[in-house]
Amino acid sequence: MKALILTLFLVLPAFAQVKKPEPPAVKPTFAESLQAVVVTTAGWDTTQGKARLYERVSAKDKWKQVGDAFEITVGRSGMAIDDSEAWEEAVAGVAKKEGDGRSPAGLMPLTYSFGKADRANTKLKYLKLVENTECVDDVNSHHYNKIVNRMQVGIFDWKSSEKMAEITPEYDLGVFVAYNSYPAVKGRGSCIFLHIWETPGDATSGCTAMSRENLGRVVAWVDPNKGPYLIQMPETAYKHYEKAWKLPKF
Repeated sequence: MKALILTLFLVLPAFAQVKKPEPPAVKPTFAESLQAVVVTTAGWDTTQGKARLYERVSAKDKWKQVGDAFEITVGRSGMAIDDSEAWEEAVAGVAKKEGDGRSPAGLMPLTYSFGKADRANTKLKYLKLVENTECVDDVNSHHYNKIVNRMQVGIFDWKSSEKMAEITPEYDLGVFVAYNSYPAVKGRGSCIFLHIWETPGDATSGCTAMSRENLGRVVAWVDPNKGPYLIQMPETAYKHYEKAWKLPKF
C-alpha cells in the first residue's frame, strides 16, 4: 500500500504538467490559417505600430479585416527576423537573439492564453498563473522557452526565468506566441507574448503589448480551430512579402 501511494505521489505531478497548455508538437501551417493578428511598424527599429485582425472562411478565400486597427508596442529595440533562412538579405533586419530587446518578425502561431483570473473569455486553452508559474529564459535549460510550474516540472535546471504571477499589469492577461517553439533553438529568443502594456506607448523586452481592452478583444476573438497566427513585421517587409506569402491586404 505504501509503495502504491509513493508511486501516485511521484506520477501525479508529471500528469499535471502534461495537461498544461503547450504549443502543438507540430507547427500549424499558415496556409491553412483562418485568423490572423497583423502587427506592423514603420521600421525595424520602431517601437510603436498598429494591429489589425483578419479572418477568412476558408484557405481559398480572401482575408477580411475585423473591426478597427489599434495601437501596439513592440520591443524597446524594435524587431528582428525570426529565421534568417526565410528572409531575403535586401529586406531582412538583424537576427533575433535572446535578450536583444527586439520582438520577432515573421509568421507565428498563437497557441494558448494565460492570466491571473480563474477564467477568461476565450476559446483558447487557458493557463491560470500561480506563484510557481515561470517562463524559462535560461538558454542552457531543458525547459528553455517554456512556461512551467517549478513545483511540478520535475527537472529544475534553470538560473533565469520570468516569475509570471508577479508581473502586473502586463501578465494579467496574455497569449503565448509560439515563436522559436518547433523546436526551441538555444539563444534565438524566448517568452514571447501578446500582453497588456504597463502604460500606453511603453515598449517591451520583446513581446507585443496593447491596452487591456484591445487584448481582451483579441483573446475573445481568437479561435484555436481556425489556426490563428501572429503576422508581425515592418511595413516595408510586409509589402515585399504580401503576395509571396499570401498575407492579408490592408
